[in-house]
Amino acid sequence: MSISANYDAIAQCNRCGFCQVACPIFRSTGHESGVARGRLALLRAIIENRLEWSGELEEPLYDCLLCGACTSNCFPAIPTSELVIKARSEYLDKVGRKSIHRLLFDKLLPYPRRLHLAARAVALGKNSGMSELARALGLLRIFGRDLSRAEEIVDQLPAQAFRTRFKPGVFDGQGRSLRVAYFVGCGVDVVSHAAGEATLALLRRFSRSVHVLDNNCCGLPAWSYGDLDAARKLAGKNLPVLQAAKADVIVTDCSSCTAFIKKYPRLFSEDDPRRPAAQSVAAPVRDVSEWLTAEVIPLSKSLQGKRVTFHDPCHASRGQGLVKQPRELLRRMPEAQFVELPEADWCCGGAGSYALSHYDLAMQVLDRKMENLKKTAADVLVTTCPACIVQLSYGVRRHGLKVAVKHLTEVL
Repeated sequence: MSISANYDAIAQCNRCGFCQVACPIFRSTGHESGVARGRLALLRAIIENRLEWSGELEEPLYDCLLCGACTSNCFPAIPTSELVIKARSEYLDKVGRKSIHRLLFDKLLPYPRRLHLAARAVALGKNSGMSELARALGLLRIFGRDLSRAEEIVDQLPAQAFRTRFKPGVFDGQGRSLRVAYFVGCGVDVVSHAAGEATLALLRRFSRSVHVLDNNCCGLPAWSYGDLDAARKLAGKNLPVLQAAKADVIVTDCSSCTAFIKKYPRLFSEDDPRRPAAQSVAAPVRDVSEWLTAEVIPLSKSLQGKRVTFHDPCHASRGQGLVKQPRELLRRMPEAQFVELPEADWCCGGAGSYALSHYDLAMQVLDRKMENLKKTAADVLVTTCPACIVQLSYGVRRHGLKVAVKHLTEVL
């Protein structure tokens, strides 16, 4: 669908500038093209034929974090992030997809085994130092103009995938009732194993059974890039897997995955035969923080005597309205002191693979987050998104802070 179909929504922008206050990119650059009203003016110019589709539009379309902060601060609540995604989709139709994204979305993310092999190769290269040679030879640029610098964001990578150790299948639980399906996101599968192990342990404690699913990527990376067809294919592959589990609840410990799966019905038109399946699987999906607040948990003492704070992933706070739940859990922790993080719901600059092509901007956004973290004097920084964990952990190293970055399930 052409961006022209959204002209009425775009025209609602009254250029008041309130989006400037909330936009991490504008606060970093001060450029009008990097704020919602600037992007909307750009889209309006395209629709009104005052501007043509060209490669010059790539930067203003793709330097948006899609964090949604602008909409939260907008009186008519213009869904700028969604409009930008639709514009990216038309940009790809008019200008073309990049070969690396075709490889990623068509050949890698739909196939977990291939992703595991690729992740293992990357881990071998990084952990052995071979990636340093690749960086020196300039071989990393094919994956993004800034990968040679962004590659250092991930400290170490596990030698094998989470689902290589915990193979898809049904695990017995200690609970009496619920049958839970565990949707393992790519971040947990290939990077954040500690979070995955903690989540699985908690799910088994409170459920009759836990089905570790053999799902592929939820589709959010492709959707964010503007490759809507690839996103639908990824989601479409997950639908029979999610339905076959016959679970009472589907839980994931990646807030980005949760938010996107909940939106699966919106991916498919009313006459698409996959839409009923998308509706049936979206209804029982729960973020792990959302699910855990309904359970009576014998909380861990891992935060005893510690100052702890919480970073809101964009897809949790604005994407799902999950703000109170994780804080409620952390405030229950025995003898832990919870301190609120200033601008807790501001994007950390992770935004999936944003740093691969916008490293400097990602670091400016991250540095602001770290300065706020310093104000808390926290010992532990908790969040519920693997991508945020990676980005925040890098920020802690970058600023020389003695702060442990943990997933919520790890500290519970």
